[in-house]
Amino acid sequence: MSKDYPDLRYDAITITLHWITAGLVVLLWIIGQTADWLPEGSANTIYWSVHVALGFLLAAVVSWRVIWRSTNGRGLPPADTGTLHIFARTTHYLLYALLLVVVTLGIVNAFVRGYNLFDLAHLPQIGDRAWRKPITNWHGLAANILLGLALFHAAAALVHQYIWRDGLLHRMLPKADGGGELRR
Repeated sequence: MSKDYPDLRYDAITITLHWITAGLVVLLWIIGQTADWLPEGSANTIYWSVHVALGFLLAAVVSWRVIWRSTNGRGLPPADTGTLHIFARTTHYLLYALLLVVVTLGIVNAFVRGYNLFDLAHLPQIGDRAWRKPITNWHGLAANILLGLALFHAAAALVHQYIWRDGLLHRMLPKADGGGELRR
């Protein structure tokens, strides 16, 4: 743990939303990279339907996260000062901005395409179908940049934890009490 802030942690909701976001980003990226490997048919429809449904879930989680952070979430003092603090803050703002861009482009893409979801429902096709390819490309590019920045973010947390040994990673890990429940 940090010598200056020995037991500072984010609140349980912030921690939970952070890890759900991280998991969804990785899972959605993997599905997006591998879905075209499946031949056309029901398996492909289901696989893409999962991607679209999880994308809408990510939109809800990111929205909740932004609202929570700006209203109720626990703010912590910066772990670094000077240039490192500016760099960390800029990285976090870029992560949020890229999340919003990727999610927005994904939702726009789903409606421009008029997705068939699990052969149960169809999103209405809105807009010019000629935009399908460019929006898909922008969505994929933004998702790749997001994943790269998220990996950089994770690597920085690991550097803090295992090289600098300042315990920064503990801020975003749940703290279990005797009953295994998260404390706020």
